[in-house]
Amino acid sequence: MNRTLLESTIFRTGLLLLPVLCLSLIWADEEPSPPKAMIDGSEPGWVLLGKDDFVNDVNCDPETWTWKDDILLCSGKPVGVMRSQKVYTNFELIVQWRHLKPAGNSGVFVWAPMEALEVLKPNSLPKYGIEIQMLDHGYAEQYEKRSGKKGDWFSTNGDVFAVGNTKLNPFPPLSPNGSRSFPRKNLSKGAGEWNHYYVRCINGEVRLWVNGEEVSGGNNAEPRQGHLCLESEGSPIEFKNIRIRELP
Repeated sequence: MNRTLLESTIFRTGLLLLPVLCLSLIWADEEPSPPKAMIDGSEPGWVLLGKDDFVNDVNCDPETWTWKDDILLCSGKPVGVMRSQKVYTNFELIVQWRHLKPAGNSGVFVWAPMEALEVLKPNSLPKYGIEIQMLDHGYAEQYEKRSGKKGDWFSTNGDVFAVGNTKLNPFPPLSPNGSRSFPRKNLSKGAGEWNHYYVRCINGEVRLWVNGEEVSGGNNAEPRQGHLCLESEGSPIEFKNIRIRELP
């Protein structure tokens, strides 16, 4: 190959590779995407939680929580919680849930100590624990109409935050006052559709995956041992496929 032809070939090859190089530089500057995890709880060690694994003796009515086959229906009234029989420390948790009406509010508490539950009055929520929020998108619109204020202190896609006397260092992005871990992505589905939460709680760190992608969490939680609590907060909601795998 003569010199002119060689130079021409090198020039054309460079032009072809230039877009690839540019894309590589762009991708290198982007933050890596959080890992996806649509875990179904079919692996060894997972336990399906049912009626016998929960106790409705905290501050709800007997009719607040109803089991039908593998579905748990919460009427939403009165405001309160149902707790797990067991106390958990390190674990993975799967909860599928759907609001039956727009603007529904609920959640699951992790690491709620008995001292916060045994004295809980009707129409109130625990003063300890980490709340993994389950809030329908219509709640934001309803809040603004009711209060006349913009609901910028919460999101409807999986906030994680410490309640009352519990401590937590929330992961960014944060709510305006810094108390909540806001989701990195908006992945929750609206009323009538099932959502999939995968929660990992290890050594004081909580991480939440919404419909297969990690979105929020926090670390340095205290206390980091306690009951699971499902929340009744004014609107009907269904739960299913509640599974847990305890970890060392």
